[in-house]
Amino acid sequence: MSQQGGKPPGHEDDWWGQLYDDSTDDTGPTAAADSLEDRFASAAGTVDEGARAVPGSADEGAGPAPGIVGEGERPAPGSVGEGPRPVVGSGVPAPRAGAGGSLLGGTADADVSGHRPATTPVTGDDSSPSPAGRGVGAVPPLGASPFPPPPISPAPSVPSAPPTPQRLRGDAPLAPLAAPAYPPPPAALTGPPPNLPALSPPPPPPTTPPPASLTLDYVGSGPPTYDAEPTALPPADPDDLDDLVADTVLDGARYGSSTLRAASVRGDSARFRGEPRRDSLLTARFGVGDQALVLVAMATGARATPGAHRAAAEACHWIGRAVGRSHARLAEDIRAARRGDLKSGLHRLTDRSLGKLRASAAEQGIDPDEYAATLRCLLLPADPECRTRVFFGVGPGGLFRLRGGEWQDIEPTAGEATGEAVVGFGSQPAETPEGDRLTMDLGIPTPPSPYEPAPEPPREPFRFRASVARPGDTLLMCTGGLAEPLRGEPELSAHLAGRWSAATPPGLAAFLADTQVRVKGYADDRTAAAVWEA
Repeated sequence: MSQQGGKPPGHEDDWWGQLYDDSTDDTGPTAAADSLEDRFASAAGTVDEGARAVPGSADEGAGPAPGIVGEGERPAPGSVGEGPRPVVGSGVPAPRAGAGGSLLGGTADADVSGHRPATTPVTGDDSSPSPAGRGVGAVPPLGASPFPPPPISPAPSVPSAPPTPQRLRGDAPLAPLAAPAYPPPPAALTGPPPNLPALSPPPPPPTTPPPASLTLDYVGSGPPTYDAEPTALPPADPDDLDDLVADTVLDGARYGSSTLRAASVRGDSARFRGEPRRDSLLTARFGVGDQALVLVAMATGARATPGAHRAAAEACHWIGRAVGRSHARLAEDIRAARRGDLKSGLHRLTDRSLGKLRASAAEQGIDPDEYAATLRCLLLPADPECRTRVFFGVGPGGLFRLRGGEWQDIEPTAGEATGEAVVGFGSQPAETPEGDRLTMDLGIPTPPSPYEPAPEPPREPFRFRASVARPGDTLLMCTGGLAEPLRGEPELSAHLAGRWSAATPPGLAAFLADTQVRVKGYADDRTAAAVWEA
């Protein structure tokens, strides 16, 4: 069988005739002619009639559409109507134009657009077998359709009211949309939980005002004359930078049942004039464990002298070396409450240190009275079973004890012969309280020190105090820069008493802020060391 539109060779005619000859019983011969021209004319006429039969179409009453061959006309070679012609079997009834211009009599075999599928061959009207027993229908090429376009219905008018929603056949009318109605929650969820008490609102936070020291700058009748912060630095020597003194020194520790806080601050007048701090502070621990001994030493150089800060630093270093070398014996005497041995031994150490200071002034060619310093020291044993605190020194200053929210001035006066007995933690007093032999000055002359010339009268008397601390006590040792305003300004003493009577000692920063509360008329350096007893 040849390809569509091709001409079969001659030797195939016999095979074609045997298969499709006149004697084959198919649909029966017809009286009408069944040539190719007849079939083409029939199909073209049918198409032309269908186009004229469509009512309301754009081509109604007009001739065939461009590219459509009219009835009885044969397309010219190479025209649009010319195309491959499929070979179709004879005996198939040709579709007739039905109502509405369709080539098919009904809609059962047609698609939704009214056209047959492209794979179905189209035959002409009044189809009948040709003498050769075959029929051929004309099929237009791809891109060209022999059928007229579907009728164009007029555009519907815009309804004035919203259209009614369509529904399927047999369904109930659609109800208007509405918010879904949910059942109310059960009563058990809206009320308080069963078997549980109702929760009461939390109490409001306490409105305790912050401590006064956080914002307190001064006390007294008015602000001090000088600024509260440093304004000028002391002059520096490029060849002697070790001589520089910091504006502020802060230190602290905790051993046994005591907590130590220590600070030394340059005074307002020295900050304004750019002078170095004349006070010197030394905190050191000698030994380890319960046998250790903590020393706090502070010294103040002579006023209005160029080397006052150097004299104070040397006094602290020399007493530190002397105590460090004898710390084991001193710690043992403190635990055994040997107050007489302590007083005489510390007196010798103090005189020896101050004697070295005078010898240094002589080497420099300076008057010993100008290169002098006051010295105050505190010894704290690290043993938690020993609460004995020992104070000793030379020169003015302050020694206070805060007990029960009240300050007690326990600074020993010159020539004092009595003191509080050391009693506690298994130690026994060496004498009755009526006559404390260990704290009496028996008038025995002190032998001259090998480190200094013969004693020069008059000199500052030696001060000594040994006492037993109670839980909750606060012991304060300070130089004259803080002792004088503490004695002269009741508002300052009341402020510090309130700050330092808390159950826990203040931190380093808080302690520094407390010691810097200023009082008008007091502008010297301030150095203080406080011990809180657990």
